[in-house]
Amino acid sequence: MSPWKAAQAGDPVADIDTPALVLDLDAFERNLKRMADALRGRNVRLRAHAKSHKCPEIALRQIALGAVGICCQKVSEAAVFVQAGVTDILISNEIVGAAKIRHLMELAGSARIGVLVDDASQIQALAAAAQASGKSVDVYIEIDVGAHRCGIPPGEEAAHLAELIVSSPLRFAGLQCYHGPAQHLRTPQERTAAIRDAAELALWTKKIIEAHGIPVEIIAGAGTGTFLLERDSGVYNELQCGSYVFMDRDYGENTRGPDDIPFEHALFVLTSVMSRTTGERAIVDAGLKASSVDSGMPLVWKRSDLKYLKASDEHGVIATPSPASVELGEKLMLIPGHCDPTVNLYDSLVCVRDGRVEALWPIAARGALL
Repeated sequence: MSPWKAAQAGDPVADIDTPALVLDLDAFERNLKRMADALRGRNVRLRAHAKSHKCPEIALRQIALGAVGICCQKVSEAAVFVQAGVTDILISNEIVGAAKIRHLMELAGSARIGVLVDDASQIQALAAAAQASGKSVDVYIEIDVGAHRCGIPPGEEAAHLAELIVSSPLRFAGLQCYHGPAQHLRTPQERTAAIRDAAELALWTKKIIEAHGIPVEIIAGAGTGTFLLERDSGVYNELQCGSYVFMDRDYGENTRGPDDIPFEHALFVLTSVMSRTTGERAIVDAGLKASSVDSGMPLVWKRSDLKYLKASDEHGVIATPSPASVELGEKLMLIPGHCDPTVNLYDSLVCVRDGRVEALWPIAARGALL
């Protein structure tokens, strides 16, 4: 943790120390409203994914606008949000290990907690912990609908796992059918085809389970890149979008379809030019430790003449067309390539509006990896 903050409420934006993670509140609030409006009056609910922001202030605002709760990826991450007052959390991940399961059951004493499974042994471990603690959790069976990460294949195996769940102290909640790679398919046609196939597999699996006499009440999944497709599928009824609150460079490279919602870039890394020894490049103080590059380099906001070329630990190299294009000490705004891991690098969001810092929001779940 830094010994001091990049800014304080009331500071002019020009006085924010760098590198800093900056949130444009107006754009952020418009993004929240657009998502809420897109789901209003439909039989589809939002369970916003908090791994994107790790910030209780944002989670509570999402819930205030209609989200039923949030998703987390880690038990320790969920603990931060429970402490902040969030009472309905799905850990959209498989949880393995006695310590993690013990902590999971502790959280279930303060909030409604859900978790994913894709193996009978996971169900057995959760059931034993539920029996011993007198608490229970919601259990979703994860189906591999195209992500090829976690999840069992669609079909009969899901019915077997569902039977194990309903015969235990656990609560069978439904199916998790998230197609992660589809979020970043560049064309609307590619995304439509991927989610059509995912929805067919999810529905087929649902019918197989229900043929065993077990109702499947929830089919969950979706992300920022495809959620309108899941919304309109007639199959999904819980959406788990996260990045829409910020929007990163990678999402910005998707070609929007005619009905896609124009979420705005709201998250930026503010950086300063720290070295300018040639007219061909500028060195900024935002490198690998300030902006994740797993999805590519950041984009320099509203400066098409500048290109962020490469990053080392504490330096970013920006190509410049002329000596006059940028000055030593000048501040630039970067759009991170991938918002989620970038957020995890910072202690707080510097929230700005009308040229001034309005608030600092702690990124309280930063580093919650257990």
